[in-house]
Parts: sequence; structure tokens; C-alpha cells
Amino acid sequence: MIVRPPILTAECLTQLPADLHYRGEPNAWVRMTRPGQRLHSFLEGMCFDASGQLWLVDVPYGRIFRISADGAWTLAHGYDGEPHSLKPMRDGCFALVDYRHGLLRFDPRTASLSTLAGGFDGQPFLGLSDLTVAANGDVWFTDSGRTSLTDPTGRVFRYRAGSGLSLVLANVPYPNGIALSPDQGFVYVAATRANAVWRLSADVPATGFPMAGTYVQLSGGLGPDGLATNGHGHLAVAHAQAGRAFLFDQRGDPLAEIRVPDGTWVTSVAFSAAGDRLYIVEAQRGRIWQADLP
Repeated sequence: MIVRPPILTAECLTQLPADLHYRGEPNAWVRMTRPGQRLHSFLEGMCFDASGQLWLVDVPYGRIFRISADGAWTLAHGYDGEPHSLKPMRDGCFALVDYRHGLLRFDPRTASLSTLAGGFDGQPFLGLSDLTVAANGDVWFTDSGRTSLTDPTGRVFRYRAGSGLSLVLANVPYPNGIALSPDQGFVYVAATRANAVWRLSADVPATGFPMAGTYVQLSGGLGPDGLATNGHGHLAVAHAQAGRAFLFDQRGDPLAEIRVPDGTWVTSVAFSAAGDRLYIVEAQRGRIWQADLP
């Protein structure tokens, strides 16, 4: 990215209430990813449901939260897992990726989880990171594990009800956020450890791997995390550990840089239904920010 876009400042919409802060000892996830720190939460994977309620997950403590239109937080479900993201499906349930358990289905009506895919080709996943659900019901998701530039073996999968899993990519340095273009023709993948967003055709070949290229090259921070698209074809990118998100047009040109005034752990982004407002999760403070877009 060469051209510096206009800078916007986000406003705080809501934050995790103190009575929902985790107050126990650091667990294995916290000790590995944030050694020496105590985390009350690590929020990720934000999305809206059909009624306009916000949903997101708490990675280390296996919690799924719902935020109503009036800003009230509810613990919708808690379990022994590491959820990283969820997205609504056509039947009123959510597809959910869990680093430890794989691709799951969450039914909010019964607060129950079931497994869609626990691994591939007889082996467990490396560790799932994010997902998106296509208009036809296909679930695209990323399998990052601990991959990086020194081990670029992260994977992208597509899950189809009735036909199961297909491996789309197997050479990504930490694949993370994933999103589809409005016409469903392209797939965007955050290659976090390459600090880039890749793009490929959603019409993948029956055998072999599709061609993929760098759509956006970032710098600074850790790299892109969550991705989202709107009806205008704009792509929003959460820039991890940089305290900001970016907005790009259909050509990959920058439209705006949206800064979060407090905290740097930007993990997830979501558009309003009209696509004219961006919501941003900042996990360090446990807050959700919003910004009106140009």
C-alpha cells in the first residue's frame, strides 16, 4: 500500500461489562499467546444476525456473546473450547470455527454445538482461525495453526453440506480472516504473517490449486486479521496489533484508515446492513468501536 488514505477516528459503541470479565488464572491459551499477562477476555469474530444483533466470541475462555440493539451483553453459551469466529447460516444457526475442535454448528435456540468437520483426510486441523458463509450456504474457512513465513503451510477449506470438505489452498503463511466479494466471485484471505490480503477466484478447479495473488500489501503491526465486504464491493481489513482498520475499494485502492483511539489489538470488522458504517473489535480493552464511512 503506497497511497496514504484519509484518516478517520472511531467512536466507542460498547465494551464488555465488568461482570463478564474473566477473573481466574491465565489458561494455556493466554500463557502461550500473551505470556506474563492476565486477560479478562480476547474478543474476536464479530457478525450481525438477521435481526441486527451483534455476536462475537471470547477465544481463550470459550464464550459466545450476543449484544442486543440497546447494548445489553448476554453470555449466549460457554464451553470447553477456543472459538475464533462465527457467522450466521441460512437455517438460523451459526457456523463457528474453533481452534481445538474444528468447524462447528451453533444453534442459539438450544445453546448447543455440533461438529461439521473435525479434521481433513484423517488428520486434525492445524487450528482454525476464521470463516465466511456464502450466499449458497458454502462455508469457507481458514486453518492457520502456528504457520508463518518460515512454515507457509496454512490452509483454506470450503465445506459444502452433502459433499463435505475440499482443500482450496495449502501454502498460506497464517491464513486468518476470509471474505467473499458481493457477487461471490472472489475470495479474500488474510495472510497475516505475510502482512497481506490474497485474492483468488471462488470458482476453484476440480483438481489442483487455484491461482492466487496479493490483493493488498500492508506494513506495520502484525498483519491483517478479520476481513469484511459490503454491497459496494469495499473490503475492510482489521490490522492486528496496529490499532486500526483499513477500507479498500474494488480495485484494492485505499479509501480510509480508521483508527481506534485506545488499544491496539484490532481483531475483527463488520459492516452495517447499508455498508456505510464499520464496526471494529479491539480485544485489548474489550471494546467495540464504530465509524461512519465516506
